[in-house]
Amino acid sequence: MKRIIVSAIALAAALRLAVPAVAQVDGQVIYGTDDRIDLYQTENSKLKAMADSTVALMQAGAVKTEGAVCRLTTEPYGTGNGLCKDEPFYDQVTAAFCSGSLVAPDIIMTAGHCITSESACTGTKFVFGFAVKEKGKMPLTVAASDVYGCKKLLGREQVNDGADWALIKLDRPVSGHVPLKLNMTGVIANKTPIVVIGHPAGLPTKIAGGSEVRDASLNGYFTANLDTYGGNSGSAVFNAKTGLIEGILVRGENDYVYRGGCRVSNVCTADGCRGEDVTKVSSVTDKLPGAVHRDRVAEMGPSFASLMKAIGAAADSASVQAPRP
Repeated sequence: MKRIIVSAIALAAALRLAVPAVAQVDGQVIYGTDDRIDLYQTENSKLKAMADSTVALMQAGAVKTEGAVCRLTTEPYGTGNGLCKDEPFYDQVTAAFCSGSLVAPDIIMTAGHCITSESACTGTKFVFGFAVKEKGKMPLTVAASDVYGCKKLLGREQVNDGADWALIKLDRPVSGHVPLKLNMTGVIANKTPIVVIGHPAGLPTKIAGGSEVRDASLNGYFTANLDTYGGNSGSAVFNAKTGLIEGILVRGENDYVYRGGCRVSNVCTADGCRGEDVTKVSSVTDKLPGAVHRDRVAEMGPSFASLMKAIGAAADSASVQAPRP
């Protein structure tokens, strides 16, 4: 048993070395005390590409097809939530109940509590492009070609103090958006700088950086000091240096507090409050369909693929030789 533990430690170190060099996502484009920004507020092409492959989850009945476009049923963010008028994004609209990300040509990854059953899946539309791309111009419609339905709920898990994820097969392969890459190593460390992209409180796409992993030692998830809200559930959380998905935003601190007769965002110090919970992507990667999993391993490069093959062979050997209890 001791030899196996030592080998696991060695493999973890090797996995770190196996991660290919990827162009860094410049965290300096994200700024301010509230790190959330709209899509039009960044010129960073990598962040824009990452955002382009994220989706808003909306109730099917709230998305009406009108020829080549779909009209979205929206609600005013500020008045609808009883917010104070100086709350950021007060004049924007909301439409999403959760967020997700494209991880294969026809597969969306989100939180398990966002899609709880097959019927919930078929009652959901997965919408690309719900974002403020020009200052002051609300996304009240999207191209019909950017709206997808659920073909099948491939799998889900929801552990209140652990992993929370779901994988959805769409009704057709996605066109015009590139599947995002995952950290297949399963290795995540404290202080890793991270960026979240999704739909806080159901708002159009927001990018929020300036955050880091607080505790990576937890089973199935890690905590972080992300600027996230209800509606961010299911959002992809990216490594700010590699651009790889590290996890799925699933739980967090209370979003708002009262200030007089209206509400404002709850503000915590960087190391205060409970932190936001992020399902580790390692809880999901082995649930991907076989061909997708092989493609993701191949993306990491031949050395990583060979290492994963060796790990599999070692695991098979260990299971054969292990004595019965």
